[in-house]
Amino acid sequence: MKKYTWSTLLLILVLALSACSSDNGADGNSESDQIENQQKETDSEDNSDKEKDNHEGMNHSGSGEVPEGLNQAENPTFEVGSQAIIQTNHMEGMNGAEATITGAFNTVAYVVSYDPTNGGERVENHKWVIHEEIEGAEEKPLPSGEEVTLKASHMKGMEGAEAVIESREETTVYMVDYTPTNGGEKVTNHKWVTESELVAK
Repeated sequence: MKKYTWSTLLLILVLALSACSSDNGADGNSESDQIENQQKETDSEDNSDKEKDNHEGMNHSGSGEVPEGLNQAENPTFEVGSQAIIQTNHMEGMNGAEATITGAFNTVAYVVSYDPTNGGERVENHKWVIHEEIEGAEEKPLPSGEEVTLKASHMKGMEGAEAVIESREETTVYMVDYTPTNGGEKVTNHKWVTESELVAK
C-alpha cells in the first residue's frame, strides 16, 4: 500500500513539474514575441521618421518661377490646367492627392544625395532636382556618381550644397497645385513631379 502511495505521489510531482516547465516555456515564447514585435514597431517608426526628416525643410509651395533655360513641353501628356492623381510619396499626404498642372517641362530629372549647407543631416535619394538646377551643367545629361553643386532651393540648405547624382530620368516634369490627403494646407507650384508619378483622373 505504501509503495503504491509513494508511486502515486511521485507521478503527481512529475506531472506538476512538467506543467510548470510548459507554462514557463509559453511565457518565455510570449515574452520573446513581444520583444520582437516591439522591435519591429520601433524600426518602422524610425524609418517613418527618417522619411519625414528628409523632407522636413521642404518648401511645399513655390513661387512658380522656373530655372533659366528650362523648356516648356510642347505636347505634354498632362496639359497645363488639367487634373491628375499623384502617385508618389515625396511628402506626407501627397500620394493619391488630386493635382492641377501648373507647368510642364522637358528635361532630365535627377535623384541626388547631398549634405545641406545649414549643417542638417545628409539627405539621401532626394527626388527631384532637374538639369537646369545644377551649377554649370552643360547640355549633356550627367551620369550617376557625378559630384555636382545644386542651385535648387526646394529645401533649406539645398542651394549651394555639394551633391552626388544617384540616378536620372529623361522625362517631362510637372509643377503642380494639390491639397494633401491628410488635410494639410493647399500646396501651390510644387516642384517637381515626373510624368510616371501622375495618372489621369
